[in-house]
Amino acid sequence: MIERIIELCAKRPWLVFGATALFIVWAVVAMKRTPLDAIPDLSDPQVIVFTDWMGRSPDLVEDQVTYPLVRALQSTPQARTVRGYSMFGMSFVYVIFEDGTDIYWARTRILEQLGRVRQILPPDVSPVLGPDASGVGWVFQYALEDTSGQLDLAQLRELQDFTIRPTLQAVSGVAEVASFGGFERQYQIVLDPNRLAAYGLSLADVTRAARDANSEVGARVLELAGREYVLRGRGYVKTLADLEASVVSVGAGGSPIRLRDVARVQFGPEIRRGAADWDGRGEVVGGIVVMRIGSNALEVNDAIKAEIARLSLPHGVRIVPTYDRSELIRGSVATLTGTLIQQGIIVALICLVFLFSVRSAIVAIIVIPLAVLITFIPAFHLGMTINIMSLAGIAIAVGELEDASTTFVENAARKLSLAEGGSDRRRIILDAIKEVGRPTFFSLLLVTVSFVPLLSLTGQA
Repeated sequence: MIERIIELCAKRPWLVFGATALFIVWAVVAMKRTPLDAIPDLSDPQVIVFTDWMGRSPDLVEDQVTYPLVRALQSTPQARTVRGYSMFGMSFVYVIFEDGTDIYWARTRILEQLGRVRQILPPDVSPVLGPDASGVGWVFQYALEDTSGQLDLAQLRELQDFTIRPTLQAVSGVAEVASFGGFERQYQIVLDPNRLAAYGLSLADVTRAARDANSEVGARVLELAGREYVLRGRGYVKTLADLEASVVSVGAGGSPIRLRDVARVQFGPEIRRGAADWDGRGEVVGGIVVMRIGSNALEVNDAIKAEIARLSLPHGVRIVPTYDRSELIRGSVATLTGTLIQQGIIVALICLVFLFSVRSAIVAIIVIPLAVLITFIPAFHLGMTINIMSLAGIAIAVGELEDASTTFVENAARKLSLAEGGSDRRRIILDAIKEVGRPTFFSLLLVTVSFVPLLSLTGQA
């Protein structure tokens, strides 16, 4: 069988060249579309459900939030494991699905389950899904550096949250941009207990007044003299004075009791549970870019850096990358490229030294890039990514393929050296290849079969 295939290829060389050219085009298209990453994604398909219930103890969060969610999500189709974690004011539930489950199908099923369980949760609790990213989705991180010294940490955090983060989150392939460091500015109402007691007010009265003061009321349309006038009550808070002027209650004689009469209104930072330091120079504000599942990490990083270059930032503020996975990706590709070049040079030197034939060296060298190129075809159609592990496997396998081509070249050179003058060189080369074709094929087949147990493993294994 092997000899017949070799004979058929020798009789129809243009068919072989045409098929090779077709495979090259197919491989180039697959190579451009195959996601390129440095770290293989070995994480299980999972969906994270996060619930914020601040001010409550971990045992209360466990009883009122985490346990009902875990019990409801255990009935999700194809869910393999459901893990719940409770902490002060927060609940995390991890739903791990079976291998091969589509992540967006899983997220839809989780949303259906959450719709049913909301009625048994506390009224002020609203579970939300985590980003559609995997455990290795952290692809880019940056810090904001203010060389002018005019912006404090609160202003830098405001720039990050309201300018940089929305811009980067709109980049294709980005699941989330998480902010860290600095201070989140908020309106703070510092109550005076003595004044509250003097006016006979409670904390609930102040809370209601602050909430009602920051709202807008719509009304109907009023038609007057052939024109329509839209009636609405505008009440959004824009300054501290607007909040201070909000009416809490009405005192004796109809005089209003305003918020500034019982409290001090100010700007202040949100409570922090951590800080970010950059190179020992002090606190810094920054962001972490998380990639969406199935995206090309290299393309996402390039798009992020291009978007950062187009951002209009205040004078003296610049974005400094502190982690960029594209460097690792390009380094991995450069390592494979260097390995292929080294192997090609070694094979060429061996053929030139031992066979004294430039054409034999060219034949052996051509096999290396063609073999590497064709491996992108199954990788693309199987939904795999090109990463450090797959590139290392290619570099190792190239040696096996090179051994086969070198065997063909050496046997053909030996047969030609023993042939008499005037002999048919084409027939001699063909017979030499047929002579070693069967043992070479089965030796490569044994190498392939040895990897079958590894290819049968699933999941993290």
